[in-house]
Parts: sequence; structure tokens; C-alpha cells
Amino acid sequence: MPFKRNLLLLLVFLGFFTRSFSQKIDLKETSTGIDFLIDNQSVLTYQTKKEPVPAGVKEAFSKSGFIHPITSPSGQVLSRIQPADHYHHYGIWGPWTRATISGREVDFWNLGDEKGRVDFSHVLSKKIAGGAAELNVRQNHIDLKAPDAERIAIEEDLRIKVKPADKGRYMVDYTTTISTKIPGGILLDDYRYGGGIGFRATELWGDDNSTILTSEGKDRKTADGSNAKWILVKGKTSDASGQSGILFLSHNTNKAHPEPLRVWPVGQYNGKGNVFIEFCPIRHESWDLQPNNRYSLKYRMIVFDGELSPEEAEAYWRAFVK
Repeated sequence: MPFKRNLLLLLVFLGFFTRSFSQKIDLKETSTGIDFLIDNQSVLTYQTKKEPVPAGVKEAFSKSGFIHPITSPSGQVLSRIQPADHYHHYGIWGPWTRATISGREVDFWNLGDEKGRVDFSHVLSKKIAGGAAELNVRQNHIDLKAPDAERIAIEEDLRIKVKPADKGRYMVDYTTTISTKIPGGILLDDYRYGGGIGFRATELWGDDNSTILTSEGKDRKTADGSNAKWILVKGKTSDASGQSGILFLSHNTNKAHPEPLRVWPVGQYNGKGNVFIEFCPIRHESWDLQPNNRYSLKYRMIVFDGELSPEEAEAYWRAFVK
């Protein structure tokens, strides 16, 4: 009997070992973007080609340089692009809303104003190593109304790294590094939207079937304008557990950390399809970008099905910043 029991334990251990360390991580380039795959299942796409706009919508709303879709481990789509209420919303992305350049206001967020925009430029590097897949890209923040001709105002190097996490979850590191060559620099004005990392959730989530919780215990009704180390967003899906979500972590080296939040309130758009959150480092104070300096913001996402507790969220954040 002891031999049989020990053999059973060995088989269970070997089964766990195989499941834990045999997940295949890959990158796949397509005509429209670059897919991150875990065990041949695409978990997120970085889009390199401009997304066509719906019929009758201004062409200026078409853009590239964003993450969509991002899916839960069981394949539930958690993001959304080009919602009719905000055609400039693109899954996971982070343009700056109000920038002062040579005394002029430039808006890289509201594409319909045609003052500025952010698009994919080129791939800097791709690599698969150590059980992770990593993509580094250049995104250009373009000043469309510059006096002589449109010009690049901000160069952004975006690093996206994906690897498996515990309990069948996976993590995404999202690191953005910005710089400008414009003489005199750029002032990123304080405003309730802009920069950092924004997330427009699936149209299936609304007031009645989704929740938000921050590291400071704030919920959907109280989180907007507050500061947080992390924000947990989850809602009803077709996963067997009934729900899925994303935990967003802000690194403690980020500007204005614990970082200010923009969270859409309860009741927005009649409570339907109205989940939007953003870490917004310039919400309460402006940011002076000096020429040829580099400024970085680091975020991590834990993507999951089922439950993820506040205690787990705190542990993930501590592991991120240690």
C-alpha cells in the first residue's frame, strides 16, 4: 500500500509539473497585428494596421497601435473598440488628452478633433524566451496642426510581455516610455483623462453585472478621482465560473503613485456597456517633458476567470514592485 500511495503521489506531481511548465508561448504576425498565444490560443492582439471605421463615421477615427482583443484564459473577450458613444475608444491604449506645445493645445486622445493622434510606427523587437513572449514597438504621437506641417511630437516605445501566471491565469506587462525632441519640451496638462493605461471593457458589462474594486477599498461609486495601487475589474461572462476580469497594477515608480484613476460612474449610458477605467498620472498635476529625456510608466495586468480576491490582488502588486 505505501508503494501504491507513493506512486500515486508521484504521478500527481508529474502531472502538475507537466501542466505548469509545458505551456507553449508564441507570437504570430498577421496582416493586421501581432497575436500573443498561450498553448496555440490567442490571448491578446496588438494591432499594427489601422482599424476601419463603421459606415458613416469620420475616417479620422480609424487608428492603429492598441490592444484588442484581450481575452480571459477561457477565451472570453474582455475589451471593446469603436463603441458608438466613443469611437475613439480602443480596447487597451493610452494617448494624452491635453498637451501644450509651443503655446498651442494638442489633443492626441479625441481623434475626431483632428488635432493629434497616436499610431503604430514599426516593430523594434520581438522575442520568445524564458517562458514569455515580448514585443517592443514604436508608436508616434503626431501633432496634426503644427504650424509648418504635421510632425511627431512624442515618440513612444511600448513593451508588451505575456507569460502564464498561477491558477491558470496569465500576466501582461505594459511599459510605456515617452520622449520628445521638440525644443522647449511639452507640457502634459492636468486633466481627468489621458495617458497611463486605459481600458474600455466588453459591451456586455454594465452596472448590473460587473464590479470594480481598488486597493483603497473604493468601488464603482467612489473610485473616480481617487488614487490606487491597483484596480480590479470583473464581470459576467460565459466562462464556466460565470465571470472573468482583469487586475490592473500600477508600479510604485510611476508618476503620482499611488496613481489617480478615471472611472466612469454608475448610471453612465443607462448602465449598459459602460465600463471604462484608466490609470491617469496627470489627473491632478501636469507633467513637464523636457527634450531628449525619457519617461517611463509601468503597468501589469493579471487576466483571469472566476474569482480573484483583494488579498491576491495585493500579493500580485507586491510581487510586481519588489
